[in-house]
Amino acid sequence: MMGKNLSIMHPRPSSIVAALYTLRDLNVDVAILHGPPGCSFKHARLLEEDGIRVVTTALDENGFVFGGRQELSSLLVKVNEMFKPKLIGVVGTCASMIIGEELHEPVEDANLDVPVIEVEVHAGYPDNTKGVLITLESAFEVGVIGKEELERQKVLLREATLVEKRHGAASKEYLEPSRGDVKYKVAEKVVRLLQEGKKGITIMNAKKETGYMFADVSAAVNEVALALGKEGNVVNMANIDDSLGLPRVRHHAKCITADLQERGMIVHEIIGGMDEYPITGTKVSELIKQKYSDYDFAIITGVPHAIPMEALEGMEIISVTNGPRQVLPLKEMGHQHVIVEIDLHPKTLGVNHIVESEFGATLREVAKDMLGR
Repeated sequence: MMGKNLSIMHPRPSSIVAALYTLRDLNVDVAILHGPPGCSFKHARLLEEDGIRVVTTALDENGFVFGGRQELSSLLVKVNEMFKPKLIGVVGTCASMIIGEELHEPVEDANLDVPVIEVEVHAGYPDNTKGVLITLESAFEVGVIGKEELERQKVLLREATLVEKRHGAASKEYLEPSRGDVKYKVAEKVVRLLQEGKKGITIMNAKKETGYMFADVSAAVNEVALALGKEGNVVNMANIDDSLGLPRVRHHAKCITADLQERGMIVHEIIGGMDEYPITGTKVSELIKQKYSDYDFAIITGVPHAIPMEALEGMEIISVTNGPRQVLPLKEMGHQHVIVEIDLHPKTLGVNHIVESEFGATLREVAKDMLGR
């Protein structure tokens, strides 16, 4: 089901928040939200952990009626004086959209000698990827990214939207949130598969910074395989090509690659960049068909629903996601075991090294118990 005409009842990600995270990936120093003080509060706070300052024009009832052009231009001047930024982003909100206030005029009023990415956005778009696209188009207009990268990103955003409509948060009218299967039960299953000499593939298909925790799952599987003397039975795939993506995204790939190398884990197949999670399925399918069609199980982390089921035919599938509403769609796809890393996102902001996952920690402990160590 593509979900094109569905009236989706459960809350979904906001285009405003998507714009903020995209500004973060462009290494903006300060992002200004032009709207009420509480708009996107939680994500603004989380982004501050990731090194970007987020401030607001704090529009009130008076601003809703008469606009906030002066408030925004004054705040632009103030943040320029206070933080000495090299790049600023200004993000619209539902309030600024409803009153019809354009961002360009107050930016011109401020007359700064710093590039400003103007993001005319609100939360009313059916797909949150619209906030990313608007941000990138504005970044191109001020010369922050080139035409080639903009076109590449457009392809990825289109595919990301389709992935969610096929088997993700936009695939059903209502998705019940779930914590998925019990982690220690799934960990026991993984250890048994390795003990029996089954051959497995770890596929990390992570979205940007979430890879700092999803990489730990792959590392834990390899540690257990090594302890069992079965390390030759595990092949690792990961979307950690550090030559692709916006500046912050390439940085994540470099950091994760360095950490995995330090742990002695070999990534046998690079399946794309850390923003290419919606299109890695094609590469994974080709690799399995060419080299790994006789493997017995796959452990997929990040965005498992982007990997076509045809590629995994005959394998026992264990999926690790951070989306509680993703459990049911994955089960319906045919993934036998699905678990959720519920606190992943706040734990992977502002870090530069792999963060231990709940499933990774559980797998390590279960292996110790089952091996009597």
